[in-house]
Amino acid sequence: MTKREHILLSIEAATQCIGTTWPLYSFVASNPLSGYEKLPFEEAVKEAGHYLKSKSYPSASVYRTALEKNDIDRTLLIEILREAEYFEAPEAYLAKMNEETAPTQTHSKLDVIMTKWLAAFMDEGMAEWQMPYKEKGFFKAWKLLASYDKDIGNPSLKNIPDTSIEALEQVLSAHNISSYNKLFTAHISALPGWTGYIKHRATTNTVWQQEFPITIEDYLAVRLTIANHLGFSLEVDENTNDDTSQNTLKYLWLKAWETSFQNKLTSNLVAQSETLNLEANTEVPDAQMVFCIDTRSELIRRHVEASGNYETFGYAGFFGIAADYQHYQEDISIKSCPPIVGSPYKITETPLENTATKDDTFKRNRNIAKSKTRILKRLKNMLPSSFGFVEGSGAFYGLSLIMQSFMPKAFSKVKHDKLDYESFCEPQITYNNETHKTIALEEKVAIVKSGFDLMGWEQFAPLVLFVGHGSKTANNPFASSLDCGACAANPGRHNARLLAALANEKEVRRVLANTHNINIPEQTVFIGAEHNTTTDEIELFDNQVPKTHDGLIRVLKENLLKVQETATTERLGVTSGSVALAQAKSINWGETRPEWGLAKNAAFIVGSRKLTASSNLDGRCFMHSYNWKLDPKGKALAGIMGGPMVVTQWINNHYYFSTVDNDKFGGGSKVTHNITGHFGVVQGNGGDLKMGLPLQSLKSSDTDMYHQPLRLTTMIHAPLERVEAIIRANKHLQMLLDNEWMYLKVMDSSDSNQFKTYSKNYNWIETITVPSNKNTETKQSVEVSRY
Repeated sequence: MTKREHILLSIEAATQCIGTTWPLYSFVASNPLSGYEKLPFEEAVKEAGHYLKSKSYPSASVYRTALEKNDIDRTLLIEILREAEYFEAPEAYLAKMNEETAPTQTHSKLDVIMTKWLAAFMDEGMAEWQMPYKEKGFFKAWKLLASYDKDIGNPSLKNIPDTSIEALEQVLSAHNISSYNKLFTAHISALPGWTGYIKHRATTNTVWQQEFPITIEDYLAVRLTIANHLGFSLEVDENTNDDTSQNTLKYLWLKAWETSFQNKLTSNLVAQSETLNLEANTEVPDAQMVFCIDTRSELIRRHVEASGNYETFGYAGFFGIAADYQHYQEDISIKSCPPIVGSPYKITETPLENTATKDDTFKRNRNIAKSKTRILKRLKNMLPSSFGFVEGSGAFYGLSLIMQSFMPKAFSKVKHDKLDYESFCEPQITYNNETHKTIALEEKVAIVKSGFDLMGWEQFAPLVLFVGHGSKTANNPFASSLDCGACAANPGRHNARLLAALANEKEVRRVLANTHNINIPEQTVFIGAEHNTTTDEIELFDNQVPKTHDGLIRVLKENLLKVQETATTERLGVTSGSVALAQAKSINWGETRPEWGLAKNAAFIVGSRKLTASSNLDGRCFMHSYNWKLDPKGKALAGIMGGPMVVTQWINNHYYFSTVDNDKFGGGSKVTHNITGHFGVVQGNGGDLKMGLPLQSLKSSDTDMYHQPLRLTTMIHAPLERVEAIIRANKHLQMLLDNEWMYLKVMDSSDSNQFKTYSKNYNWIETITVPSNKNTETKQSVEVSRY
């Protein structure tokens, strides 16, 4: 192996040890330690902590609160501690954990210099004046401009090579480096937010990356060249301040907390399991509604079901449509399916017949708004006009500030009073690489059929709603983190409307009936809808529903208004005025907690709604509908476990690490956020790019916990052998489970619905549950192997 090959392989290996930093406009939840998933959780967080100087477990105060609130079962905790030969009272160990010293959080001069150059180069149109030579790539642009950087000290550029790999070879040749991998990992980990965003750009090959390329190789070449010039040591600090006893204690407390939660949830599901043996309900509901598996859907589904003769389902919020979405009259499209899924399709909008007047009004308003925005930006940012503009527009902006602060509702109406193109357009699906070519009929049928298969659909109501979700907030850089993760942090309304349109096509229904024995009654109408998770309003896109269904629609809308009131009352914890309060939160530009997003997520339930319909799960569970009886080959379950199960683990770990170390893995306080480059935020005037959720999305105050940092527990109702076969065929799933990045419990339908917990190497621990009146005792039995 040549030296160059050694360097490149070491860079590739080191890059795997950082997560992906997603941009604000597409803020997808992901595990910041995804590169460490090949290691057991305990080892992974220890190694990551060494390089990142990060915390990996909840603090002693968080554990104390959980114990005091009985979220941690004290008896169970003592048992787990004693098994590990810790025989003192829990309080004694809390005191020992309080003695910990926080990891040192420092930014070297090298970090400061690098963040300045990265911010300038990676800007995505926010700066009026762009850094010169960006089209040449990061390393070459830096080389051409470095002599003007006083922080570097007027470096001589005569001997710097023309390419980043040559520069690395040059620097490394001047030093005796024992391990390139460790060296690169240390320097990449010094600014994991920025390097995570470089990784994102390189991986997704965005428009900005195509125009202005930057790679981890470029970053390392610039960083090490500067370090070498300034005389910094390139040696990696092998010393570690890891307190093994502290980490072991914290890990045991975490296990006790997670097991306490699992036992309560298991007992809850067992208490409902008797209903699973009942015959299917033959009464046709007035309407059926399919919500995203998002944890926020748990609350709204309960209230919808309580409001009338309605049935609800859970399905990943992109509704099985792997597509990009192009807004009407826009050139740029956005991803509208999970980031790990390709986008062979594109969703576009086509005006309906006899809507020319609405179309013209929309186009005129859109052009005026664009011109206004462009002119104002130029006046504010151009040097010749900026001072005069500020002087002349002060009164206008002062009035605007007053309205936003004291009359937010009126301000919002003035600012957003425009015609919505969805009121006169219908969605179309085409191939992404072939303009305006509608996809084949068999592909449309496959999209619709897949949804019914995955959810275990048995009958059709007169109204079937596909309910996407989105969040509407004001002055919120992290707004996309509240939208649908399955739609790449975009609203799910577009996919919901399209799936409804496909399911309404006569030819699609004909093929479903003749070829797949899926008979949709003629009177069944599919409707797209959207759940606003900030206000709990459910908007129906019903402009093409036939007059024959007017009565059902009217009653449904009346009930959904009641649902909004009861759901917001529960969610906001108030006795009156809940809808107005929710609406105020959504438009208040000073509101740091407009809603809680996916906070408190802890479990993913795959099974019939009968398992959970009578339970209040407190918005803590993702829920995917599944009927094992209708899936004898396990194809649908394999899709759920290989897709949504993995994605929910991403979300869960994103929340976990953002909570346990908000400074390193989270977003810090919203109060001191500064947006940089349109794509990210930094704290104050610089530093590392923030990669996770802000403090206010995780805590009810600066000190009080809201999200409970627990690893995800997946619960599946299906035959155990079917589940195990899927794990054996999916090595990534096995790795996540064996290394305890998530847990799996199976409600074994082939063994009287007994719960069995996955243990390493395909061993299962049976959970003995003994219902007694309304209470259920839960305990673990011996480990049993299936094979």
